[in-house]
Amino acid sequence: METEIKLKFNDKDSLYGVASLDSFRTLITDSNDPCPVLLENYYLDTIDHKLSCRTGMLRIRHYASSGRDDYEFTLKYGGGIVNGLHRRFEWNLKSSSGNFSINEFKSKVTGNDPDGLLDEAFKDIEDSDLYVICSNCFNRTVYNISYGKSTAEACFDYGKILSRDRSRTEDICELELELKTGELKDIEELAESLISETGCVPFSSTKFVRTLALANGG
Repeated sequence: METEIKLKFNDKDSLYGVASLDSFRTLITDSNDPCPVLLENYYLDTIDHKLSCRTGMLRIRHYASSGRDDYEFTLKYGGGIVNGLHRRFEWNLKSSSGNFSINEFKSKVTGNDPDGLLDEAFKDIEDSDLYVICSNCFNRTVYNISYGKSTAEACFDYGKILSRDRSRTEDICELELELKTGELKDIEELAESLISETGCVPFSSTKFVRTLALANGG
């Protein structure tokens, strides 16, 4: 299960300023500062939105600045979001082709989440039923950090969501604290500390929900 806290910032400088804070620098376990990676996200569903109606989200992610065509398929399913805390079942599969296949995905993904949920998510859905319903693009900078008894990824995401006709935009300007090992209370405590120090706020909306809303005229 994916467990993360999203924090929303008002602007780019405020977001990236977190990485310069002394209180944050002491948490970093990387020997060098990471480079940002350009991510292109394409979300798939059926014409009648079967996956979305089942609380599912299927994404093809293209690592556009990797120097080669690297992709990752992700299914998020179930779970819930409360005051910026996102907890969902999640499965991931790396790919070099970008061509998604339900059967291949189900046979190759690994993880601790129940396999039966995969069958539930994809019930009565064929590969030919899936198409790209919306997309977004942003730069991500990831720091590996240690706090309390836990380790986490601090993902700094900045970019834009565009409407289909590109006439309207929304900023992506958020920090994701994703728990890797340890205890939830540690990243909750870290989030509270960052909120107090920077004025950011918990963010319960996902990139997918915002992107789909803008694509549909919301």
